[in-house]
Amino acid sequence: MSDMSSQFGAAGGGARLPEIRTIRADAPWVWLARGWADMSSVPAISLAYGVGFFLISLLLVCALFLFNLGALVPVMAAGFLLVGPMLAVGMYEASRRVEADLPVRLADVAFVSTRSPAQLAFLGAMLMGAMLIWVRIATLLFALFFGTQTMPQLDEFVPALLLTPHGLGLLVVGTVVGGALAFICFAISVVSVPMLMARDVDAVTAALTSIETVRRNFWPMMIWGWIIAFFTAFGIATLFVGLIVVFPLLGHATWHAYRALVAES
Repeated sequence: MSDMSSQFGAAGGGARLPEIRTIRADAPWVWLARGWADMSSVPAISLAYGVGFFLISLLLVCALFLFNLGALVPVMAAGFLLVGPMLAVGMYEASRRVEADLPVRLADVAFVSTRSPAQLAFLGAMLMGAMLIWVRIATLLFALFFGTQTMPQLDEFVPALLLTPHGLGLLVVGTVVGGALAFICFAISVVSVPMLMARDVDAVTAALTSIETVRRNFWPMMIWGWIIAFFTAFGIATLFVGLIVVFPLLGHATWHAYRALVAES
């Protein structure tokens, strides 16, 4: 195990990875409970963050419908899982301040002063690139299963997706491909984003640390990924209103996931 860490450390610019802890299977539920406790400590700021994210999501959806791209709403909603860890940086900072018994102001979470800003931006660009790749794959799969047909509006696309053979084929293949991409991004970012916010490390070391935490704690991390996906799907299914609570809750909980998985340097 130490040899594996040394190899990872060498890939990350010669620096060894931080100590990675092994967790219990029920740990994700503990993180969720601690995230809820943080929300209860700073409810106004957490909900304000959630409202801001809800309004941005609503604006993006309206823009898609305005340009007759309503069928891309489910694609973009799935893509949110790829970049979500970057968007929740403010909630990581809020939880860090609650943990350290520091005051939490709206400016603190809106304009986070990170320890590795350039490296965090680099990782964010990687995740955004993965989302753009996902959108491109989704459009190519649509062309593969629906031919030269113009992408329909959402109210026409959903029945075609669920009630036709080529629609079901697109749904199955798209789910498999999207799930694989989501797993890769989850493994890369699950602890790397809060790590880059809190520590002065490079993006490669942070990403390798994240991958190693998933490898060593595979089933608990799969439970955590399922919780994130389920809560996010619920928030989106409520026409994004549920994200007002769900998004900051998952952000707070993710900070506690990072603190439980990666030991202090």
